[in-house]
Amino acid sequence: MESVWTNTASVPSFPALEGDIRTDVLVIGGGMAGLLCAHRLQKAGVSCVVAEADTIAGGVTKNTTAKITAQHGFVYSQLIRKFGSEKARQYYEANRLALEEYARLCQGIDCDFTRRDNFIYSREDMDALEEELAAMGTLGIPGVFSHTPELPFPTVGAVMLPEQAQFHPLKFLRFLAKDLTIYEHTPLRKLEKRAAITDRGTIRADTILVATHFPFWNRHGSYFLKLYQQRSYALSLENAPVPEGMYLDAEENGLSFRGYGGSLILGGGGHRTGKKGGNWRELEAVAREYYPQAKITHRWATQDCMTLDGVPYIGRYSARTENVYVATGFNKWGMTGAMAASLVLTDLITGKGSEFEDLFSPSRSMLHPQLGVNALEAIGNLCTPSTPRCPHMGCALKWNPSEHSWDCPCHGSRFAEDGRLIDNPATRDLH
Repeated sequence: MESVWTNTASVPSFPALEGDIRTDVLVIGGGMAGLLCAHRLQKAGVSCVVAEADTIAGGVTKNTTAKITAQHGFVYSQLIRKFGSEKARQYYEANRLALEEYARLCQGIDCDFTRRDNFIYSREDMDALEEELAAMGTLGIPGVFSHTPELPFPTVGAVMLPEQAQFHPLKFLRFLAKDLTIYEHTPLRKLEKRAAITDRGTIRADTILVATHFPFWNRHGSYFLKLYQQRSYALSLENAPVPEGMYLDAEENGLSFRGYGGSLILGGGGHRTGKKGGNWRELEAVAREYYPQAKITHRWATQDCMTLDGVPYIGRYSARTENVYVATGFNKWGMTGAMAASLVLTDLITGKGSEFEDLFSPSRSMLHPQLGVNALEAIGNLCTPSTPRCPHMGCALKWNPSEHSWDCPCHGSRFAEDGRLIDNPATRDLH
């Protein structure tokens, strides 16, 4: 099971750490967020080391749909209701800057960066569509109403944001990695003040940045309550019409469409990790109904960290951890979120301060309805007597028959049938 990205590009390999080293900033995690942060910090004159437990781009980055956009569902009407217009405007500005930084970096890089209009469509909820258009108008965002002739089914319309983008994430990451100091197969066993302990050496650093998808350090930050994870699925289809635009259903687990290399990338089937959902069966049924002549060439799945309020956690790991930072909770928009994190964290770490610090602060209020859902899920699974148990916090694992894995409904750790760790926040195998 490989994504179209892993099948069409390779990334370089790096050695494991041997011995003790010293650096200004240690970045933990070799996905898009970690490498972008290291790249920007290095350009700012800060020495960086990246420590990756497995291989770079070995997790979520290789399984993205690779859309780059400041339009994340009907997000602006929701943000205005939750936080007010000023923070909603800041959210747009952070993601707009991220898009433009990708455009700047991708000049001269062979990573298939292409400008595309982005559409958030609704099959039947015109009221929600009109509310989002009004919210974007209030914020000065150039969203417009659009019909959706490229989709294979009727909708009431879409909110279109022009001149967004898509790219090949691994071709881009290959460019980032070439000038960085990276250690692969270097899992961290313990974090101490200004030091990280690995199996074969200690990395001492003035600042530590945790970019491990789901933060693994449970002593601080309460991320086990502030985050949950969702699975999403994708198919690449030959002999299917390829849209010019990028499309996403406004409903949480609706369908996603974009093109790449003459093929259609169809996404959807999502569900909370450890729960039942549509997965590839749902996408295959859509393909049979609307694209009967199409051939499935690739299938893959990904996992996304979801926050309590729909805004990522970017900033100090917790109010009590000095010189430790985090980037997580991109809510299914990891490519744009990773770049936004690199902009914010570089400014914070170099002492400039960021206008987006309060918006993304991981220490902001946890008083949201999702907190109760997360807590009840954890309590229910902790009280379930079945085995196996997740080594992260002891929750009962659920068998995932579609992907042949043991999945944790509490925090999203996943394990292969033989017990090998697939996805964090767990840091070791089952056995």
